[in-house]
Amino acid sequence: MYRVALSRFRALKGRSGNLAAARYATSSAVAPLDTPLDSVSLPPPLPDYVAPSETKIKTLSNGVRIASEQLPTPAASIGLFINCGSIYETPISSGASHLLERMAFKSTTNRSHLRVVREVEAIGGNTLASATRECMTYTFDALKTYVPEMVELLIDCVRNPAFLEWEINEELQKIKAELEEVSKNPERLILEAVHSAGYSGALANPLLVPESAIDRLNSDILEEFVTENYKGNRIVLAASGIEHEELLQIAEPLLSDLPAGPPLNEPKSVYVGGDFCRRADSSSTHFALAFEVPGGWNNEKDTVALTVLQMLMGGGGSFSAGGPGKGMHSRLYLRVLNEYQQIHSFSAFNSIFNNTGLFGIYGSTSSDFVSRAVEIAAEELLVLATEGSVSQLMIKRAQEATKSAVLMNLESRMIIAEDIGRQILTYGER
Repeated sequence: MYRVALSRFRALKGRSGNLAAARYATSSAVAPLDTPLDSVSLPPPLPDYVAPSETKIKTLSNGVRIASEQLPTPAASIGLFINCGSIYETPISSGASHLLERMAFKSTTNRSHLRVVREVEAIGGNTLASATRECMTYTFDALKTYVPEMVELLIDCVRNPAFLEWEINEELQKIKAELEEVSKNPERLILEAVHSAGYSGALANPLLVPESAIDRLNSDILEEFVTENYKGNRIVLAASGIEHEELLQIAEPLLSDLPAGPPLNEPKSVYVGGDFCRRADSSSTHFALAFEVPGGWNNEKDTVALTVLQMLMGGGGSFSAGGPGKGMHSRLYLRVLNEYQQIHSFSAFNSIFNNTGLFGIYGSTSSDFVSRAVEIAAEELLVLATEGSVSQLMIKRAQEATKSAVLMNLESRMIIAEDIGRQILTYGER
């Protein structure tokens, strides 16, 4: 009885499966997937070429430049970029740029720090500040429906900082802890020391607050530094994802009364070369071998070639943290890391400024192999100048990788805003 029922079930199952397959085959034959549907209109196809958005710039009477690029995104990024950094510090104000970075978006003369935080949170925004040797950057990222609030809060935080003593002391304590962490980071120490050893003048100024300056920095020094350097002709307000006229309507009244300031004279820096050594209780020795890049960003041809050169040389750690194959095609990986097991890391780096720059190789190895590692770094740089040592295929790969990196970065609206601001500060245009 059971077997009879089971056989009937299988027969029905097979029959129903065959009927479904037949129905599917019939429907596919009658109505293919690419058959147009009645009363359904398709949108027009996208053009093969879409022109890039135009960067619009307006210079106010006091020298402030307002620039923007419209993007088809729901969010916008706004940044204030100021020609001011550690190269403008004096022995008295040494470390002011680093402290200003930490004091960004704190209390102003119009808002408490709590109110600043609450207003940023209320619109789901993201704020960021950074200090380099030549530029101070303040950015705000949020939905473009909140552009008026973003612009007003950003400008208020930059123009009207309160510099409350308790907030300064709190940040100085955090800087002390940061310096302790940096002292345990040989790579950051070495790349900072490269500048103090390589340059005489403004670029030799430390980017981090010196320990000797922590007890000296106060509100008076910060106020004097800001008053002296935050002038109209040294400021660019750059935005991505915003209509230019809308940005002008909001920002111009808030920036037009800023003092213009005298013509900018960038402090002089002279490349002199040198060396720096520091003992550490570590089983590894870290080193950097660097040379000057004359002209810096103002020598565009050499700087672009240098960017391709860095991509060509590449490098990294003896263990590929990004997974198998990451960076393993580059020259330094193939010729050095694969050949010398004593070397833990080996990579090319650059540090480019408006009128000069540095390019070199950073590495880490065991203490008994460091002399040979420095020789290898010098040999790798010299061999690049030997005709025929680099194939056209490798150069082409480095060129394409560089273009790819630039284009991928420019997909970020925050990087677009930074690109606009930094280029206008350096070249006066984008």
